[in-house]
Amino acid sequence: MLSLISILVSACALAARVAALNPIVVHEQEFSDSVTNDRFVIVGVDYQPGGQGAYGTGSGDPLSNGTTCLRDAALMQQLGVNTIRCYNVDPSLDHNDCVSIFDSVGIYMLIDVNAPVPGLSIDRSNPSSSYTKSYLQHIFTVVEAFKSFPNTLGFFAGNEIINDVATGQANPPYIRAVQRDLKNYIAAHAPRTIPVGYSAADVQAVLQDTWAYLQCKNSNGTNDASRSDFFGLNSYSWCGSHSSYTISGYNTLVETFSNTTIPIFLSEYGCNDPAPRAFDEVTTLYGPQMTTLSGGLVYQWTQDSSNYGLVQTYGNGTAQLLGDYDTLMGQYDKIDVSLLASSNSTATSLQPPHCNADLISNDGFSTDFNIPSPPNGVDQLIKSGVPNAPTGSIVSVTRTSVQVAVYATNGGQLSGLKIQAVSTANSPGQSRSGLSTGAVASATASSSAGASSTSGSGSASSTGAAASAKASSGAYRIGAGLAGAAVAVGAGAFAL
Repeated sequence: MLSLISILVSACALAARVAALNPIVVHEQEFSDSVTNDRFVIVGVDYQPGGQGAYGTGSGDPLSNGTTCLRDAALMQQLGVNTIRCYNVDPSLDHNDCVSIFDSVGIYMLIDVNAPVPGLSIDRSNPSSSYTKSYLQHIFTVVEAFKSFPNTLGFFAGNEIINDVATGQANPPYIRAVQRDLKNYIAAHAPRTIPVGYSAADVQAVLQDTWAYLQCKNSNGTNDASRSDFFGLNSYSWCGSHSSYTISGYNTLVETFSNTTIPIFLSEYGCNDPAPRAFDEVTTLYGPQMTTLSGGLVYQWTQDSSNYGLVQTYGNGTAQLLGDYDTLMGQYDKIDVSLLASSNSTATSLQPPHCNADLISNDGFSTDFNIPSPPNGVDQLIKSGVPNAPTGSIVSVTRTSVQVAVYATNGGQLSGLKIQAVSTANSPGQSRSGLSTGAVASATASSSAGASSTSGSGSASSTGAAASAKASSGAYRIGAGLAGAAVAVGAGAFAL
């Protein structure tokens, strides 16, 4: 009997592995599916319930509560999301259930390795003092926790460390050092190559120099481990329906990055002043004018005091869709999905430039390409690995129906909300299913059941406040109709 049970358990584990997503790889300025070679473009959302203020409280890790992840994965699958970014994770926790749920619905993860506490991130005011063995052991432990998941798209080595000309002097070599150390650790201990990159602030005085510094080749060999594999940009320049490709400066981004040799995407976007957001930039970002870029992630999933949320969550696990969720779905539905998988015809045989001072335009930005050596003991740590590190793995997803109440923007409770297992990346309209709402609840019905769980800082930057664009605020209008949906107040259909 025990042998039979062992066989059945092994078979279930094998089935879970077979159903897992194909890992994503970097090919010059594009991401691509490692098996089909189709281009992969990020249609994503930043996912950090509670913000950085919740880190260390026991509820700040977004990938450790299976019930919450099931709820959010089902809603993201309906929306068309294929990638989430998680800013602060606790590598000591069990992430298997959450990551497996997101994997089953076709959603990849970008993981920030830093944490918003002293000693667990690079201090932009004194990077040499924070580049320590204990810091590197922490970020290596994050790698250990996520290295075995096929839907780990990549790791962010830093977020907005450089946010002005002054911080562009001492920090760039240390960012490259951290990227080198992460990539050397991954090469020694991960089952596959996992991309490592950087998320930049949209500060025009240093943006181009930051990208040029991080993407150049600093070695005569075939591999330069300190070089970024991808480059994210936190951009809030498209604000409201009166903006455009040129007013927002998106045309300048395309021109600046036209010869990039690594994938570039918006690691945060979605200006909320004016509010409510129209998300008109979506069709441009995923349109033919911007195929140089690899998509973007909307800031952010969960509502908090900064008013960037798509979903309002409550302490008892219930949630209510906000008007921005509906609007974003309507914009996603306009995307030409076939264009997303088409390779950029200009992205062929691209070679990175050799690092040199001529790449840097601002006199105050670093032209020092002598990357700091690892601290004492780190080479041995990379060789031997983090002792007793928790390593995750894909597990069978047995629950598919959401276990907590979720309310539509009109207040009616959704019924029939569940995840649908897929074997490829999710995309807008791919896994849309019919949902229904019962009698409309009052606007405060769900909130009376529990206090909001989304306290903390609106910015999830692990190294300091994000660009000032996040400072603006605006109220959301609960009750906006879902784009393309039929919502009847009362017992009518809510057809997604």
